[in-house]
Amino acid sequence: MKDENQSFSQLFVDHHSRFVRFANSYVRDLATAEDITSDAIIYYWENRKRLPKDTNVPAYILTAIKHKCLNHLQHIRVKVHAFSEILTNAQWNLEMRITSLEGLEPTELYTKEIYELVNKAMLKLPEKAQLIFYRSRFDHLSNKEIAESLNISIKTVEAHITNAIKILRVELGDYFVFLLIFQF
Repeated sequence: MKDENQSFSQLFVDHHSRFVRFANSYVRDLATAEDITSDAIIYYWENRKRLPKDTNVPAYILTAIKHKCLNHLQHIRVKVHAFSEILTNAQWNLEMRITSLEGLEPTELYTKEIYELVNKAMLKLPEKAQLIFYRSRFDHLSNKEIAESLNISIKTVEAHITNAIKILRVELGDYFVFLLIFQF
């Protein structure tokens, strides 16, 4: 056992620093190079009895280091490729958001949104109330003109407008005040 420990120590002392330099020249990380070298030496030592007696030990260990370095570098390549894909997607996403924001006209968006809300809310009004409210607010007809054109009383026109305003106030919420200010 003492002989084996001494042989292992001698192998380590004789070759470790050269193997670390070799590994480090490829992986460019001293700690990783030392880990790879130690793993390769230990791998050899654990499997030495299965190898032919004439095995060139330094060449065997160097081959193991080579393969471990290749595995390490290929793993890094996969990570770099994945990171590159993520970065490309993030960059594309950022460009799309910038382009979208540059082309945005808040007044158009807000106006379009309000018109959509008003149209949806108007559809919830009874048909006659829709007609009367539309003529009042969009055609700018007086209550008297609406009453005459529909052959109804002014009080009926006022009642429909009042009812329509109540429904629209509930349906439009905070937008309702805005609509009153700008009168559609």
